[in-house]
Amino acid sequence: MFRRVLGRTLGFMGYTIQYGCIAHCAFEYIGEFVVCSGPSMEPTIVNHDVVFSERMSRHLFKIQKGDIVIAKSPFDPQMNICKRVIGLEGDKICTSAPSDLFKTHTYVPMGHVWLEGDNLRNSTDSRNYGPIPYGLIRGRVCLKLWPLHSFGTLSESPTKRIIKAQSDSDSD
Repeated sequence: MFRRVLGRTLGFMGYTIQYGCIAHCAFEYIGEFVVCSGPSMEPTIVNHDVVFSERMSRHLFKIQKGDIVIAKSPFDPQMNICKRVIGLEGDKICTSAPSDLFKTHTYVPMGHVWLEGDNLRNSTDSRNYGPIPYGLIRGRVCLKLWPLHSFGTLSESPTKRIIKAQSDSDSD
């Protein structure tokens, strides 16, 4: 009797560990579901939208300008942020407001990306904390899942701040 109970218990624990490992690998290397909160990505992503963030682009270094990414906050590593990639390493970024008389620029250093929210007036992003290391990127948002009426791929940036580099336009 004791052996049978012990055997079933150990068998259950073995299956639990196996499924836990499979789930961990799926969330770490394939993707995850993310509930977004806050106004920084409006109108593209609004409060409580559910998106799917895939991880393969990050692992294969396939993040591009215009992609929306989930990244660890440079201020609080316990918090994730959802922002659009505006610049990649080596890009020149205008850091001043459109109404500023004198324009200021910065270059994105190697191994970093420049992130901004679509709602520029209500977003804490690289304009506040500078470029973030590529290693803080958790995944690329590829689908909006909820609400159902807006299910599908995400739209282009409403701010039109993504500027093609000369080498980008030459390849078109």
